[in-house]
Amino acid sequence: MFKEAVDYYHQLLEDEELKQASLQALQDGLEEAKLIFGGRRLCPYLRPDFVLESDWENVVRVGETIFNTLQKVKDAAVESDELLNELGVTEIEKDLIAIDPGYKQVCPTSRLDSFFAEDSYSYVELNGESPAGIAYSDSSRDIFLSLPIMKKFTEKFEVRGLEGRANLLKTLLECYEEYLGQKPEKPPVIAIVDLKGLPTQKEFELCKDYFEENGVPSIICSPDELAFSNGKLKAKGEEVDMVYRRLLVNEYLPIMDEHPAFVDAYREGAVCVANSFRAKLVHKKAIFAVLTNKKYAHLFTEDELAAIKKHVPWTRMLRDEKTEFYGEEIDLVEWVRANRDKLALKPNDDYGGHGIYIGWVSSEEEWEEAMKIALTNEDYIVQERVKTAKEVFPFIDDDGKVHMTESLVDLDPLLFNGKVKSSFTRLSITELANVTSGGGMVPTFILKDK
Repeated sequence: MFKEAVDYYHQLLEDEELKQASLQALQDGLEEAKLIFGGRRLCPYLRPDFVLESDWENVVRVGETIFNTLQKVKDAAVESDELLNELGVTEIEKDLIAIDPGYKQVCPTSRLDSFFAEDSYSYVELNGESPAGIAYSDSSRDIFLSLPIMKKFTEKFEVRGLEGRANLLKTLLECYEEYLGQKPEKPPVIAIVDLKGLPTQKEFELCKDYFEENGVPSIICSPDELAFSNGKLKAKGEEVDMVYRRLLVNEYLPIMDEHPAFVDAYREGAVCVANSFRAKLVHKKAIFAVLTNKKYAHLFTEDELAAIKKHVPWTRMLRDEKTEFYGEEIDLVEWVRANRDKLALKPNDDYGGHGIYIGWVSSEEEWEEAMKIALTNEDYIVQERVKTAKEVFPFIDDDGKVHMTESLVDLDPLLFNGKVKSSFTRLSITELANVTSGGGMVPTFILKDK
């Protein structure tokens, strides 16, 4: 069914008039909807990603099971220095994590980055702190549904899009209600907080527009535009009740002493913040080292352990120690040195593809240098290679020409209060499917099975 649908879509592209009309509509739609990331179009592909409905049901079931395990790690870690150290949490981060946000959920919004291959489904990372793409995916969905080629395609195949911003707003309001301990008398004023001048600025505008269309006043601001006094947090002079935090902890820490209003209000419980600073616990890539280490198996149910074994790659913090690899005791550093063909090294707490070393495309000398960097840094994970998914997509080059190109397909389910509700797909012609490092995204459509 999937192959039949994709083949039909590609056949439609052979109609030059239909292709050019769709290409122009896509480019116009991206500009109008502000789907720009760092000055370039976010969707340089003329086809969305299709996921069979039966496969999507599996994505939802597995994703929510894995998220339950993350919540359990959070619950255990806030009371355990051992687990905090296992995750690579720093002293200042421990201080922030100790603050109760007023609601239970470790990260109300999150994104699991995964590869859905023919015979496997694997997660490689979790963005639990400040997941981007929620509003972008909604807008790209609407644009693709309006394309002439999609209108033609849906005459033969039934598809449905997914909803991100509605679930985001619903989740933020649920957090606010739990924080208050009662239903609010009026909608909260939400401050969308991040640094100035970031490439995701356009997404903040899309979120603000949607919030206000639905009766929730919103302000986009940076930490230097916040003020806290008399128990009230103000953004650009206006009192706010809630912060939709897009500001990463790593980006706030260097300026926190200079602009303390945000953390002071949070520490005093004067404002509801989502995601809270506790999200840092599961945002660390070492969360997968906890999930795949039998030392912590007691935290999980048998069903959860089975899901971890099947869908989460073996991961460890790279340290000079002995550990186990599927029951075999290994000297970790020497074992990693000898097995680069099936391993990747990643910074424990970074994003955008920064500092990642792919063993299976590295020479022995390159891998040795990568290990030296990782061991010196002392905050790297090593992760087992998983099966990746590749498909042919119509890629649009800088001259507006369309080329059928094999691309790495990274399916990114979006979770809201632990429930999979939306998704988008990142594509790349390299081993890193990452928008920041030069890839692109397309909307995910659920394809009805026959």
